[in-house]
Amino acid sequence: MRLSSLLLALLCLTGCHATFFAAVNATQSGSGIVDHRDIPFAPGRDLSLDVYAPLHAAHAPVVVYFYGGDWRFGRRGWYRWVGEALARRGVVAIVPDYRHWPAVRMDGFLRDGADAVRWAKDHAAMFGGDASELFVMGHSSGGHIAAMLATDKQWLAAVGMAPRDLSGLIGVAGAFDFLPLDEKAYLDMFGRTAEEQARSQPVNFVDGDEPPALLLQGEADTEVYPAEAISLEGRYRQMGEPVELKLYPGLGHEKLVFALGPLHRAAPVMDDVMRFIHAETARRDGRSRENGNVRP
Repeated sequence: MRLSSLLLALLCLTGCHATFFAAVNATQSGSGIVDHRDIPFAPGRDLSLDVYAPLHAAHAPVVVYFYGGDWRFGRRGWYRWVGEALARRGVVAIVPDYRHWPAVRMDGFLRDGADAVRWAKDHAAMFGGDASELFVMGHSSGGHIAAMLATDKQWLAAVGMAPRDLSGLIGVAGAFDFLPLDEKAYLDMFGRTAEEQARSQPVNFVDGDEPPALLLQGEADTEVYPAEAISLEGRYRQMGEPVELKLYPGLGHEKLVFALGPLHRAAPVMDDVMRFIHAETARRDGRSRENGNVRP
């Protein structure tokens, strides 16, 4: 049985996400990677994060990865494989938890996300990361959190940062433009009025002052439709912002994210992520040299 079929069969048979992700994590080796787990980052909210760093990392790019789960479930430990996959490619990867609905609504998700990004900026050097090369990345609802932090200035402003402090946004089948809302849970998360719901959409906040974006989307996705990534790409281009959209034929919502790790043969998703990271870090390094700043 192919690995993709085996993993999907395991999820269907067990119905247990913890068992499923334990199996996914077991498919990858942690050799050459240093992991630091269970680090508190939001005092009073019982939130922690895990850091995955290449052995002997120095001035490595940093990615804060927000997992998906419909804003309702998920645990950072389930996504060890994402952190390790990024670290294996030379990235200091930070995977935080965030509070879920119904304990909190949208403002709670985004406050937690902003605090995680602030923590990453302040502590990246401890793990061999370069805080000037800081990316936000997320899948599905995690992609929504990443995109909101990169577009709506209020969230990072609350922690003394701005979207332009980020080197880039990497959205993996992210929820960027998903109105109208009709499910009770979403109405509670994001609001019932048109004004409330509009403030939940990343596409509404692109104004020309965002970091560059890489949008990754499976063409066969029936959970977050390709139209959402296409919409955000169009808004970026309208505002003259750098953006790249990658569409992968035959990939659905879950297979796209697993192509970052155990299903890497399905599509060059990780290769595309790393190409974007290297291009943006090189561009920012070049700009720093032009301004007379030299990296230590």
